[in-house]
Amino acid sequence: MGFKRADRVAQLIRADISEIISKDVKDPRLHVVTITSVTLSDDLRNAKIFFVEMGKDECSDDMKAGLNQASGFIRRELGKRMKLRCVPELMFIHDTSFGYGNRIEKLLAQIGREEKNDQ
Repeated sequence: MGFKRADRVAQLIRADISEIISKDVKDPRLHVVTITSVTLSDDLRNAKIFFVEMGKDECSDDMKAGLNQASGFIRRELGKRMKLRCVPELMFIHDTSFGYGNRIEKLLAQIGREEKNDQ
C-alpha cells in the first residue's frame, strides 16, 4: 500500500522549513522553534505547519507574530528549493500535544511520589 503524494511532499516541506528557519531566517525569536509536522491538502495548495517553542508548553505571541511575519520569506525560499507547480500557502499552528504530554508526565510523577510517601 503506497502513501499519498501529499504525505510525501509534506515530509519534504517539514524538512525544508526546519532548515530555512534555522539557517536563513534572521529573526532571533524563531531560533527556538521546532516544526513537528506538516499536513498538506490533497491539491497541494494549503499547508498547515505545526510547531512548538522549545522548552515551553505554551506559545508566546512574539513567536506567532514572528512566524506570520516570516511566512512570505519562508514560502519564497521553499519555492526555490522544491520543484512544485504551486507553492502552498503556509498556515502556522501551535502544536498543543507536547504541552499535553508534559502535563500528563507531571501528573504521573506526582502520583508516583504520593504512592511512595504512602508506603
